[in-house]
Amino acid sequence: METNKIKQLQEFGQRIWLDFLDRNLIRSGQLKKLIEEDGVRGMTSNPAIFEKAISSSNDYDQQIGQLAAIHQDNEAIFYQLAITDIQNAADLFNPIFARDEDGYVSLEVSPHLAHDTNGTIKQAVELWRKVDRKNVMIKIPATTAGLSAIRRTISEGLNINITLLFGLDRYEEVTEAYLSGLEDRVAVGLPIDHIASVASFFLSRIDVLIDPILEEKGEPQMKGEVAIACAKQAYQIYKRVFSSDRFMKLQAMGAMPQRVLWASTGTKDPSFPDTKYVEALIGPETINTIPMETLKAYRDHGHPASRLEHDLDKADQTLQQLKLIGINLQNIASQLEDEGIEKFNKPYDQLLKAIEDKKGPVIA
Repeated sequence: METNKIKQLQEFGQRIWLDFLDRNLIRSGQLKKLIEEDGVRGMTSNPAIFEKAISSSNDYDQQIGQLAAIHQDNEAIFYQLAITDIQNAADLFNPIFARDEDGYVSLEVSPHLAHDTNGTIKQAVELWRKVDRKNVMIKIPATTAGLSAIRRTISEGLNINITLLFGLDRYEEVTEAYLSGLEDRVAVGLPIDHIASVASFFLSRIDVLIDPILEEKGEPQMKGEVAIACAKQAYQIYKRVFSSDRFMKLQAMGAMPQRVLWASTGTKDPSFPDTKYVEALIGPETINTIPMETLKAYRDHGHPASRLEHDLDKADQTLQQLKLIGINLQNIASQLEDEGIEKFNKPYDQLLKAIEDKKGPVIA
């Protein structure tokens, strides 16, 4: 029998997480099958995923009806729905978590808190306590306000998935927040050997924004190259930071590296291969969270091989060329961050409306 190509990626040090979650996936046994047969090692969720799950099925209707008698606040109802799914998924992944550093399931704070440090900290801690699973990560965006929240929640002992990360400079700040959070915890005599974190780079959105600009500037040969070049540079930053003397001191006390996670890895340009952002970024100590369609595509026609550190000179040249033609990656990252927050705010508001519509006839 041919070796499963998703499972093969583990041979190169990369773990595949699923960027999808709904109640039917868990109840039907499909998630268990993905874990056992494909070697899926974790799961991520976001407001858009939950909006689709809740509004497009009746799987949540009964629980919405039960909660409507208790909660008048639609956000409280949503998070209880989400927590139920997250707990059930985390339980399925728990055997993996018990064996190694994987098996995590991620739940995101409200996107409306993206620029609210204190609000983010408060909700992150509340969600962490309510979910009550050691193999859960709370997702916090890599905004300026988010950086302080990341440091604080790490110091509080939470597992954190840093989301909406687009730029290399901001990634450096994210690693600083993680290390500082660990150091804050050490300073008050608390253990750090159980804290896990990932830094999630959103990739395809970079190319979606930059590629039309490259066309306008007469550089079509660079299309589809920038996001991968950024990811390769980010991995070099990861290797430097997490082999530094500063981290070695923390590692001696049990600290785990904050792994890089490739997100937004479904191909949005139909002219590109549907496995583009998986094939190019296979490498040790990395995670790729992929939508179901990309997982199926890679299972069918992927070509597992370690490529993350191939053509590093080309990646550097690509980023240097951007500067020469007047494209500022920091500005691009800022724009993508703003757009990313809005792209989560909209489905978040839609899912709250869907809950309102579903509970209306129940409590009438």
